[in-house]
Amino acid sequence: MELSEARRSLAEMGEEITRFGESLDLDALNDEIAANEDDMAQPDFWNDNVAAQKVIDANNILKGRRDDYLNLTAGVENVETALELLAEMPDEDMQAEMEADLEKLAADLESYRLAQLLNEPYDKNNAILEIHPGSGGTESADWGANLQRMYTRWAERHGFKVEIMDYHPGDVAGIDSATLMITGHNAYGYLRSERGVHRFVRISPFDSAGRRHTSFVSIDVMPELDDSVDVDINPADVKMDVYRASGAGGQHINKTSSAVRLTHIPTGIVVASQQQRSQFQNKDTAYAMLRAKLYQLEMDKKEKERASIAGEQLENGWGSQIRSYVFQPYRMVKDHRTNYESGNPQGVMDGDLDPFINAYLRWKLAEQNPD
Repeated sequence: MELSEARRSLAEMGEEITRFGESLDLDALNDEIAANEDDMAQPDFWNDNVAAQKVIDANNILKGRRDDYLNLTAGVENVETALELLAEMPDEDMQAEMEADLEKLAADLESYRLAQLLNEPYDKNNAILEIHPGSGGTESADWGANLQRMYTRWAERHGFKVEIMDYHPGDVAGIDSATLMITGHNAYGYLRSERGVHRFVRISPFDSAGRRHTSFVSIDVMPELDDSVDVDINPADVKMDVYRASGAGGQHINKTSSAVRLTHIPTGIVVASQQQRSQFQNKDTAYAMLRAKLYQLEMDKKEKERASIAGEQLENGWGSQIRSYVFQPYRMVKDHRTNYESGNPQGVMDGDLDPFINAYLRWKLAEQNPD
């Protein structure tokens, strides 16, 4: 890379980071962090463990926003210093290090841009992600397992925790269904882009004739809600079943009927939890999942009403095909909402979802603000 090209690239990134800083109000952010830390130092802080943990979590989010911005500004300064030295005394090793730092700065800035697009009320929450293979037998079940692996890899890249809340293996391979709890700041905000039907085209390893198969898997994503969100559930409307937990490879298997399945009779919504050790814990978890699904159902209704009043043709996020993953006869992953595509499907399956998520968030923002 020519030094002049590196300077232009750095100048553009520096201007964007400066704009982010102007909107951040760093002084007010530091004051809020300091006030929280003063509260945390009080002797009675832990008298209410739940309230104390909320303060700690909120403060960690504020510190993360501040530190992410400061890391960007430090990255700009490091590359600027390296460019000044290289202008005076060219050095191949120093230039290679400068180019690596510039590349890292660009990646960090892209992640920062992505976080700024998360503006919905529950974007910061943990995510409950359900995987439901469609018709297609073993091939669809295997595709469901591939998506479970993809989301797990993506979560690991972001330092998020993944728990299998419910799991039903396929008859031959793959999964019949799975529910994941993905815990981390902004997990729902990122993953709401994944809600819909994912189409997969490949030569099936389960077809002895070597024919090409098309499979479909539905992904549903909901925010984990705390008690501050009011979702009214009448216990008389809920049917509870208990059963023995099951899982792939002998995992999540209990000898007692500790797993819980809840059916919400008015809506037909079914949720299940088998991750916890006791039936009571699984019941609490299942109710939390039911609250999230009922909340999502209500939000969908309101969005349809808004679109109807505005005269818009609203796409059905649950029943629609949002993305295609094609391995044969060519190799490509394409999102049908944003038209973003990648020629590296294996990289996507290994968790490289951020470009798709970023494209979706930008598309959604433009849709909400057409002017």
